[in-house]
Amino acid sequence: MSHDQASYLELLARGAAAEAYDRPLLLARASGAGPDELAALDQAKQLALRVRAELEGRRRREAELSALFETAHDLAGLRDLDAVLRAIVQRARSLLGTEVAYLSLNDPSAGDTYMRVTEGSVSARFQQLRLGMGEGLGGLVAQTARPYVTDSYFDDARFEHTRAIDTAVSDEGLVAILGVPLMLGSQVIGVLFAADRRARVFEREQVALLASFAAHAAVAIDTANLLAETRSALAELERANEIIRDHSGVIERASEVHDRLTEVVLRGGGVHDVAAALSEVLDGTVEFRDDDLEAAGADGRAIQHGDDWVAAVSAGGELLGALVLRGHRDLDPVDRRTLERAAMVTSLLLLARRSAHEAEQRVRGELLDDLLDAADRDPRLLRERAARLHADLDVPHVVLAARIDAPGADGSGRGAKGVAAGQSAGCGRDDKGRGSDGAATGERETADRQRLWSAASHLAATRSGLAAARDGGAVLLLPLGPRDSASDLARKTARQLGSTLRELVTVGASSPVAAPAGDPGPIAGAYEQARRCLDALRLLGRSGQGAAAQDLGFLGLLLADPGDIDGFVRRTMGEVVEYDRKRGTDLVRTLDAYFASGMSPARTKDDLHVHVNTVAQRLERIGRLLGPDWQSPGRALEIQLALRLHAMSVSVAR
Repeated sequence: MSHDQASYLELLARGAAAEAYDRPLLLARASGAGPDELAALDQAKQLALRVRAELEGRRRREAELSALFETAHDLAGLRDLDAVLRAIVQRARSLLGTEVAYLSLNDPSAGDTYMRVTEGSVSARFQQLRLGMGEGLGGLVAQTARPYVTDSYFDDARFEHTRAIDTAVSDEGLVAILGVPLMLGSQVIGVLFAADRRARVFEREQVALLASFAAHAAVAIDTANLLAETRSALAELERANEIIRDHSGVIERASEVHDRLTEVVLRGGGVHDVAAALSEVLDGTVEFRDDDLEAAGADGRAIQHGDDWVAAVSAGGELLGALVLRGHRDLDPVDRRTLERAAMVTSLLLLARRSAHEAEQRVRGELLDDLLDAADRDPRLLRERAARLHADLDVPHVVLAARIDAPGADGSGRGAKGVAAGQSAGCGRDDKGRGSDGAATGERETADRQRLWSAASHLAATRSGLAAARDGGAVLLLPLGPRDSASDLARKTARQLGSTLRELVTVGASSPVAAPAGDPGPIAGAYEQARRCLDALRLLGRSGQGAAAQDLGFLGLLLADPGDIDGFVRRTMGEVVEYDRKRGTDLVRTLDAYFASGMSPARTKDDLHVHVNTVAQRLERIGRLLGPDWQSPGRALEIQLALRLHAMSVSVAR
């Protein structure tokens, strides 16, 4: 072997570039070597280039196998799918020597494919690209499940060009693109790409290499999906176990609650015993409340009120009280149901106790009836009867008159119920002409009176007082505490009865009566005074409130000592009343509406539903009857007071 031929071995040993293999032949020609020597050198050159190509191929295959091995190793320790896919794209770009590599995944719900990972990309539009099935090279690969390669993307007519895709590819500056499908069985789940920003021919080996990376990517995605499904299945199993444990706890707690409440009922316990047992079961503080019940729900459900839970204790639409659980801001459904069931048991206990006390309440009512109707009863017998009812009739008492009012009670004392009962024509009848509204209203009013008497009797029993049903409402005789006044007692009674019945209950109170047992005579007069105060409250639009006569100012003085009320009304507006009586006109009502509307004829005609000229004519007639100064401040005040007193006298007469 000549020195020149040996130089090729040296080039191979140091991995010289292909251009360096021309140098020995050129030097030999320059030195005047013969044809045989030049031919031998050329043969050695060709052999060395073949050896060099084989070595490079082996090195390339070794690098590819190493990359595939590293990818498989990554898959074996798969923790982050994005990291694995990013590594696959990076290695594909490096081994194929492309400027850009990227991977897209199919979106079955949207029916397209979208970019998942990119490497070497600089265009935000390209990185956010979505391709419809069959659109662009990637869409074609995803649709056909076959590799596609193009040397010049914009000159290739084999796939559909769209403006969005071409714009994104142009922004990225791509020219040559190779895409291979990601397959799971026979299903295409995405596409792996390698691309250059110059024209380039991708060889068959490069297509096969990219397909190998695509296979690894598909395995990575499938593995990640399986892991996700496994985690989801484990989470579902854990939730199922929690549900089973919770249900077991529910059964145990329900059994414990049933045993405890049954024990309370069987041993004759009361509502406070139920609250104590419930406190232990729910690990909190439970108390029964029969006052301030605005927070209690009406449907029997436990509701949250601030940091407490409240369950209404009710029966037949009547609110008897509430169980209040303290110390549990968060209450699970099981414990809520436990609280609600305990409220039901409490309502049954209260109904049983009420049935036992009904006889006592009737006795209390009979005693109060005797005080009202028979002032000559023997004081000794009255004291004995009161003592059996735990009432002390030798201390000051107040007589209170109570009545349920509809929300829109008018000045005549008739609310929505009274108006409905009075409509006997037209809308008050059904299609067959029967007065159905009147019957229904009568039944409702009877039920309301019964509920009011029951609630008043319960309230009187808790305060060592007496109660009876009377004149369509209820009358109570309650002891007056050292720090109470008749007004305080009236307001408190109206509030508590209204809260219990969930209705507007108006209460009028008398002046205190010193000692009913020693002298029952003033009781009847005190009741009449309380009734007049009640009627005045309703006429003044104060339904649902409580007050005593002294709370009503000058009107209260008239109520406390009526005096010559009829004479005052006759002197002030008697001619108008007499004019209406003789001629059937409506001057009194017009006068009342005129003052109620702020002395505005326009608003008066709207209230009366008449023409403004009619109002003017009536006011002119009123002026002739009352005199020219009837609208002066002093006369107007007297006339308005007379109107109120006249309306009250009409209401009482009814």
